[in-house]
Amino acid sequence: MTAFQIEDIRGFTSQLFVKETFDSFLLKEAKVVTYNSFSIDGRIRHGYFTEEELEENQIEEYSYWRTIRPICFSLIRGKRLPESFHIILKLAPKDVCKVAGQSGGAVRGEDIEGMYLNIRYENRELACITGLSMKTFTMDKTMDGLWDETVKEFFRSKGIV
Repeated sequence: MTAFQIEDIRGFTSQLFVKETFDSFLLKEAKVVTYNSFSIDGRIRHGYFTEEELEENQIEEYSYWRTIRPICFSLIRGKRLPESFHIILKLAPKDVCKVAGQSGGAVRGEDIEGMYLNIRYENRELACITGLSMKTFTMDKTMDGLWDETVKEFFRSKGIV
């Protein structure tokens, strides 16, 4: 687990809420506090969709950030800054397998429950904290370090300071 203190808050929030930078992530949950407190559970309600829609659109357990992003943006847009927001993004399973593949076979993608990016804005400070959840207990921290480095490289490639 690594915490990244974001220096350019305006630039980061633009990439988060306006641009497509994080669109390939899944949304686990979001909480935005403005004039009210708004909570979003990113878990898909499969009963809402037909079997054909689920299969055709490859709907997974959670909504993609690209689907929920406009809703969250509408909550924070305006003249005043939000009091706070907390967003938990989860790496999509296909991308988890790609990252796990970089471990040299030490860990398989299916052994990983989730790779998370916790984004927290509070008191005019913005931090991103990585998190990793394995399906079984292991003392090996190879994936933790690999996930931290992957996020660091992702931020670097997107110009996030």
